[in-house]
Amino acid sequence: MKDEKDHWLVRPETIRKLWILLIVICAATVLGDLFVEHHAHFGIEATIGFGAWFGFGSCLILVFAAKALGIFLKRKDSYYD
Repeated sequence: MKDEKDHWLVRPETIRKLWILLIVICAATVLGDLFVEHHAHFGIEATIGFGAWFGFGSCLILVFAAKALGIFLKRKDSYYD
C-alpha cells in the first residue's frame, strides 16, 4: 500500500480542473476581443480572435518544422561512442 499521497498536479480531478480553467480563460480572451476596438494594419488582423488563432497556427507550424528538422538532425544512439 502506498503511504504517500500523489502530488496535487498528478491527480485526475486536478488535471480536469486545469483543463476547464484553460478553456475558460481562452474563451474569455476570444470573447473579450469582441469589445476591443482594433486598429489593424491589414484586413486579416481585424478578424475576431485573430491573436488566438494566429498564435495557435504559428505554434503548430513551429512544432511540425521541429519534427521535420529532427528527421535530418537525428543521430544513432552510438554516435558519441
